[in-house]
Amino acid sequence: MARRRSFDDMNCSIARALDVLGEWWTLLVVREAFRGVRRFDGFVERLGIAPNILSVRLRRLVEHGVLEERAYQERPPRVEYRLTAKGRDLYPVIVSLLGWGDRWYAEDGPPVVLIHASCEHRADPQLVCGHCGEKLDPRHVRAILGRGADEAEPSLAVAGAAGAR
Repeated sequence: MARRRSFDDMNCSIARALDVLGEWWTLLVVREAFRGVRRFDGFVERLGIAPNILSVRLRRLVEHGVLEERAYQERPPRVEYRLTAKGRDLYPVIVSLLGWGDRWYAEDGPPVVLIHASCEHRADPQLVCGHCGEKLDPRHVRAILGRGADEAEPSLAVAGAAGAR
């Protein structure tokens, strides 16, 4: 099996995020962390993942600061895994994937429903403009080169309104 190419050297935030999160099982490990799973055995039990694969995924998430290890037992040494601020920032990604999966792959209805604790109603998460509050639609958003853009790579800015029609 050929080793996959790293996206780390690409000047693209999506590619760099996928370099950390794009392996099979990784986002499911993060999902379970949001559900309160913290211990290795808990991840194995909830996901049915092979321990060797889980070890690799957890190590990568810790190396990249998405999860942190906290000791809970000295002999033998055991750790639990907790989301960091960087990891908690993935919540909108997980919720967006949930909504997309519900829309396109949950023929019998969603297997999980999110309830907003403050109002006790079904949550309807939406991606909105932080300035005006309008719901974001790819047909009405355009990408322009940002401060970190490589001037030799103008194709970075072509996605957006034109590509979503």
